[in-house]
Amino acid sequence: MQKAAKEQKYEEAAYLRDKIQAIENISQKQKVSNVITNDIDVIGIAKNDINVCVEIFFVRGSKMIGREHYFLSELKDMEISEILSGFIKQYYLGSENLPNKIMIEEEIEDEEILEQILTESAGRKVEIKSPKKGEKLRFVEMAKNNAKVTLENKQENKFEILTELKEKLGLEKLPMKIETFDISNISGTNMVAGMSVIKDGKINKALSRRFRIKTVFGQDDPRCMEEVIERRLRHSIENKNSGFGDLPDTIFVDGGITQIRAALNACKKVKVNIPIFGMVKNDKHRTRALINEQKEEFPLSEDAMNLITRFQDTVHDTAIEYHRKLREKEMTKSALDDIEGIGPKKREELLKKFGSIEKIKKASIEELTQINGINENLARKILENLK
Repeated sequence: MQKAAKEQKYEEAAYLRDKIQAIENISQKQKVSNVITNDIDVIGIAKNDINVCVEIFFVRGSKMIGREHYFLSELKDMEISEILSGFIKQYYLGSENLPNKIMIEEEIEDEEILEQILTESAGRKVEIKSPKKGEKLRFVEMAKNNAKVTLENKQENKFEILTELKEKLGLEKLPMKIETFDISNISGTNMVAGMSVIKDGKINKALSRRFRIKTVFGQDDPRCMEEVIERRLRHSIENKNSGFGDLPDTIFVDGGITQIRAALNACKKVKVNIPIFGMVKNDKHRTRALINEQKEEFPLSEDAMNLITRFQDTVHDTAIEYHRKLREKEMTKSALDDIEGIGPKKREELLKKFGSIEKIKKASIEELTQINGINENLARKILENLK
């Protein structure tokens, strides 16, 4: 299977993957007998940077009668114990078909309360256990390993998306590295750009970058786009050991024809040939399609469009957050740093106590003089300058 995947024979790899899973299912059912006599659900969890997989084995009368799995990407930042607790509440509370025992990989904080609620609901004792040794522990580990395999298989589907992009967009090779750029400004001030990266079929936030616009004055998003992409490409061309790594296989820009042409101009300046596509939105600000310079739209599967939508949202957030940070920094600087007698330490103490410039404006002389080093005269000067 791995050999087929490396050779980019993805259909063959998927076929072999399904065969492996079928064999593992038979093996698991054989292992279940003689291990457990009660009706038991076994929960295993696997997680990575973008998703969580919860796998349940159903054991009834010493036989594994089935299994289910759920993907819960919204829980990816939670600890395993928190995921277990939340899942058990959502899955079992109110259910009419409760097992005698729920086996999990680690203890949860509200275990006793949940046991009591489930016992009352079932009219018989329901236990939540996290085995530490023996056959039962191995069975929990089996469920956990299955969750890991299921999650990995879902990640392998990303390569199917890359294959689709290669074919639909007419690329010469799989786009293993895709970069996207977005410009953010308000009335031409604090102009910045965000860059996000899809690496090996998934969005890699660690590779995101932020840029301040250096050569464009006034609101001109296409020229800003051209500047930023040229600077980014030169990083890889002039210094292969830079944090930007290799050149991208393709570039998606946030916008339409003018942004595509700006990106193409940047590529021409550094003499590289990289396919450029625009991510255009509909009236509801949702990603509608990928387009090229000729305004051709490319129909893509739902999975591919979902990935591209998240990609566009990610780069937009990166640019917006950087713009907001610079704007807040500028507002703070202009408001406090120009006041004679206010140095970095007093500024920090003022913001720490009051939280914002607006709240400092509303403070009384008495409240301001509580800050170490601020007397009545300086307090009056602060209020006069801010107001």
